[in-house]
Parts: sequence; C-alpha cells; structure tokens
Amino acid sequence: MTVDNRSFAEEWVEAWNARDLERILSHYAADIDFLSPVAARRLGDGRVSGIAALGEYWSAALAAIPDLRFTLEAALSGHQCLTILYRNQRGQQVAETVEFNAAGKICRSSACYGELPA
Repeated sequence: MTVDNRSFAEEWVEAWNARDLERILSHYAADIDFLSPVAARRLGDGRVSGIAALGEYWSAALAAIPDLRFTLEAALSGHQCLTILYRNQRGQQVAETVEFNAAGKICRSSACYGELPA
C-alpha cells in the first residue's frame, strides 16, 4: 500500500489538534512500537509497545497537556517511512519518524525533540 506522505502528515497533525484519541490511534498498527525520550521520563522506559499501551500513554498525555497543539513544518519521505517535522505548543521542534506496514499503518515510530526555545 502506498501512502501519500503529505496528506498523511496533515491528517495526523489534525487528529492531534482535534485531541481525538481514537482518530490518532487509527493511524497505528496493533503491534506498534513507539520510542520516545518523553516516554522514558514518564514511564521509566522509552518504549511503548502495542496499541492498548499507546492509547493509555497518549490518553494521559492529552489530559496533562490541555493546550497541546502541533504545527506541521514538513513531511519528509523515505522508503516505507515518513518523518513528520512539526512544532509543539511550546514552540519546540519535533521530528517523528514513522515506519509503515503493508496495510499503510504505522508499525514503528520514533520521536526526537529539539531544544526548547528561549
């Protein structure tokens, strides 16, 4: 399955900005493996595995960050993957690289964070 990377990135950001957890999770495969330094700080492990665990993790994040907002800067194409470059509500640049399975769902995702603006 081929994914239109720009459209995918726009929909992904819109789902987050709508704070719609079900819509956010619809982009991910059941066996998702998510890697994040924020998860490492919050959970003691930087890996969140499986759609149920990811749903719990992001549900808590949405509750903790009521002003969460992403602004898409770029959608960078790779082989069966995409890097979504965006800024969060704090102005911090974030790059999330997602790898797609054959069904066009995200099966692996790695979030990387830039410095907070001064």
